[in-house]
Amino acid sequence: MEFLGYDDIDDLICIPVLDTLTPESQEKYKEFMKSFADSGEDGMTMNCVARRSDDQELSVTMSVSAATYDGETCTQIVIQPEHSDAELEEKIRQISSQDLLTGLFNRQYLMDALGQTIATAGKDNKTGALAYIALDNFMSLKGQVGIAGADLMLGDLATLLKEQAPENMVLARLSDDAFCLLCQPCEEKVMAEQCEAIRKKVEDHLFDINGRTVQLTLSIGVAAITENAPKAPDLMGRAHTASSELKKKPGHEQGNGVLVYNPADYEAMDESNSVDAIQKALDDNRFKLLFQPIINLRGEGEEHYEAFVRMLNKDNEEVSPYDFLPPVGPSEMAIKIDRWVILQTIKQLSSHRSRGHDTRLFLNVTAETLEDKTFTPWLSVALKAARLPGDSLIFQIREGDANNYMKQAKEFAKAVHELHCKVSICQFGCALNPFNTLKHIDVDYVKIDGSFTEELQKKDDAKEEVKEMVKSLQSAGKLTIVPLVENASVLATLWQAGVNYIQGYYLQAPVPEMNYDFGDH
Repeated sequence: MEFLGYDDIDDLICIPVLDTLTPESQEKYKEFMKSFADSGEDGMTMNCVARRSDDQELSVTMSVSAATYDGETCTQIVIQPEHSDAELEEKIRQISSQDLLTGLFNRQYLMDALGQTIATAGKDNKTGALAYIALDNFMSLKGQVGIAGADLMLGDLATLLKEQAPENMVLARLSDDAFCLLCQPCEEKVMAEQCEAIRKKVEDHLFDINGRTVQLTLSIGVAAITENAPKAPDLMGRAHTASSELKKKPGHEQGNGVLVYNPADYEAMDESNSVDAIQKALDDNRFKLLFQPIINLRGEGEEHYEAFVRMLNKDNEEVSPYDFLPPVGPSEMAIKIDRWVILQTIKQLSSHRSRGHDTRLFLNVTAETLEDKTFTPWLSVALKAARLPGDSLIFQIREGDANNYMKQAKEFAKAVHELHCKVSICQFGCALNPFNTLKHIDVDYVKIDGSFTEELQKKDDAKEEVKEMVKSLQSAGKLTIVPLVENASVLATLWQAGVNYIQGYYLQAPVPEMNYDFGDH
């Protein structure tokens, strides 16, 4: 409004975009919008001349992208001066460092700040501290209050954290259920005391979510940042490990406490929390695969499994190696695990299919693999070597990764489709506008988030919600999968909703063999 010289927003709302441009630019604009409609390429830009309400002319850059407004699709047009001023740059920088749901700093900002803090600690010997604040039992809370309720809850928690966090600390939201506090100069002891005060405040607070009272607790891990601190992702891994380890302490099985990371504890434990431990497990062949059947509810006798990887830790317990990775990297190790899983499953699937089974496998890939340009050439060679048709593999991407790495996920889907492999998106339905993801990324299967299965058994209105979602997905040509089917009672609802596939312990837990009798169900 200010930019185009209007005093009243109502005046501006009545003006077509065309009329804010000079006559020469109007023709350019029509051509430009036509080519955007044809190509649908987000971020297209053109330079033109805008005319203000006082007839003053301004050289501007116009960029367009597809968007939604109040649930309706629309085209977003951003107009800025051709030589954008420092204030605008600052606004853009501010927006890109903000978490949209809570208004706190986002993960990217936090990781950059952590990198700078570590550099300062090394250069000036200035100690700092990082706290990883995990919300206990988030999935079950989400099941109780629903997805919209969970967003309200996270917003209220963020406000409370903001009130409690001292001004000299950086507070950020790291993921769905995790926040971070960063401070320098700061001793870990001071950070731990501060976190204890925050933990107590949250435990004593009654959150009112749509008329329902919810109590939250936090598991907080604190790590010191000293002159010999590791890189940012590994340091984050230390705070994350302390937060997880808390639940192994007597009296803290449900979390609700603060634990300071002591490097000596973990070095004595053969660094079982680290990337080195994963590498060692790979070298010692302590990785194994498990398979869980995915059943076609419509009775066609297809054989589908999802592959899971388990690592045997030093106590011979089965754990997920992905849990051992620091929450933000290092990327090479995530790619290594993905490739190990894919190579082993291709071998097993090839031998299984040679015995007359027309089996297809769902394989999960991490965000790091989505970004890995060398992945599809490698996959192509692996498929040829195993003489396996591409359509026997379905690569599964998490909805959160698809949204955070939209461009890479779009290119990944396109590249694996060229090898005739299929693509699935899982944990679907948690994003603010989940269907927007499907506009950009071409997927064949959609696995609805497990929280919906839990809600189905508790609330009648959840049945309608799932039915609507399935109907919309199927009209978009997607095959739907519902996971976490733990008992027979939910089957009738899923059948009526038109769901294509189901998966869960009711059918079979993940096991080392592909031995489910698909003819039986």
